[in-house]
Amino acid sequence: MLRRLALVAALFAAPAFVHAQLPEPVAQVLARNGLPQDALGVLVLKGDAVVLSHQAGLPMQPASTMKLVTTLVGLERLGPVFRGRTELRTTGEIEGEVLRGNLILKGGADTDLSGEAIETMLRALRYQGVRRIEGDLVLDRQLFQPARQDLGAPPFDESPEAYYNVIPDALLVNKNMVQVDMRSTARRLQLRMQPELERVSIGSDMTLVDADCAKWEDGWKLPEAVRGKDGRIRIVLHGTFPRNCNRSYSINVLDRDDYVGRLVRQTWTALGGRMSGKTVEGVTPPESALLAEHSSRMLPELVRDINKPSDNALARTLFLSLGSLQADPASGSTALPPPLEGETTFVRADAAVREWMRSQRIDDTGFVIENGSGLSRIERISPNQMGYLLQAGLRSPWAPEFQASMPIVAMDGTMRRRLHGSPAAGRARLKTGTLRNVTALAGYVPDANGTLCVFVAMVNSEQAGNGKGRAVLDALVDWVARSGAPAQEVQAAP
Repeated sequence: MLRRLALVAALFAAPAFVHAQLPEPVAQVLARNGLPQDALGVLVLKGDAVVLSHQAGLPMQPASTMKLVTTLVGLERLGPVFRGRTELRTTGEIEGEVLRGNLILKGGADTDLSGEAIETMLRALRYQGVRRIEGDLVLDRQLFQPARQDLGAPPFDESPEAYYNVIPDALLVNKNMVQVDMRSTARRLQLRMQPELERVSIGSDMTLVDADCAKWEDGWKLPEAVRGKDGRIRIVLHGTFPRNCNRSYSINVLDRDDYVGRLVRQTWTALGGRMSGKTVEGVTPPESALLAEHSSRMLPELVRDINKPSDNALARTLFLSLGSLQADPASGSTALPPPLEGETTFVRADAAVREWMRSQRIDDTGFVIENGSGLSRIERISPNQMGYLLQAGLRSPWAPEFQASMPIVAMDGTMRRRLHGSPAAGRARLKTGTLRNVTALAGYVPDANGTLCVFVAMVNSEQAGNGKGRAVLDALVDWVARSGAPAQEVQAAP
């Protein structure tokens, strides 16, 4: 007995070399779903003890569990009072009812920038007595370099118009989405769009069909924005749509210069103003004057909005903010020093994440981050790296904010429909990750004694879909939640 205890003590003195056999219930689910054991990577920690480790040093595709990296490093580097900020500025002078000079909209990674926020800023200008703007509308996205990462980017999948595929910039209004309301009778399809945009309309060549309204997306085809010779834009929907069906759907189909410029002009006109000049991209001169501003909510609220519903655009914006902004409790946020020639915002954000990992003594070998959201074919992180990052999260001053951002099993977010009836329900907090060939979970699972365990599990396989990978991971969570065995009972694998 003493010899066995001595062997176990030696194992936990060097946890990198501990490899536990997979629990029998988990091995059975793997086999039942035709998944090989080498498709699975797992790390479960209880304090500093390794409870379960299987291929934990192998870099794997994490899917959206990568958002845990972005959000924890964001909280640690930028702080809980960090805010993105949009500024309305000018290089001109106000003379009576006329602003003589350019009106500048300066982007500052404001993730809450909406049509309502634009209206509020423009209304502040109207309150100063301005009715006419004689100058260009300048859109400044220069906080991120390159300013337009969406230009020329190949589509991630067959749905480039969908919100989850939006590639952010520093001046993203309404996430560049147009909400389309579709209402059909037996013979006619009626369309409405929000927000209203200057000289933008919507139409369709959709065919009405006898089909289940709940499956309307089966007939959806990629919409397009058609620009006329007169500068007007018509959004055209394609495909089929069920008769007697009402649905709303948001699409990203307009160029963002068109979107922001036409939204500002439409709003200014609605406020009783007039604007001459063109819409152009540019840089804000240092001598420009501030007219109005808008700030996003504080970072913990945004982190919750990233992790609970798994929001890609917000996560990507926060990742780029790590390479462009720094914490400033007095005024919300300030820009980092100018980048070196040829240095991109991605390079700086990547360096910020790696520096933080190394400060926590987490080896970043094999770690690959592309956009911080997990919507990537190349991002990689090992269960060990993710697990020890989560362990560092427990020591963080912002641990409560970080944990509160994760979905509660069987209750909310992307975990609301999973593990009902398990002892993990209502107790575990786990971030999900799903791609065509990836299913992942990472977070915190209390065991049967209430001891919090760090949990990381990833399935990488072409057979991971159709609920197969999810069944394996749910079995693992359930096993951890039911277990109360002390760490010394872990069996070493051959």
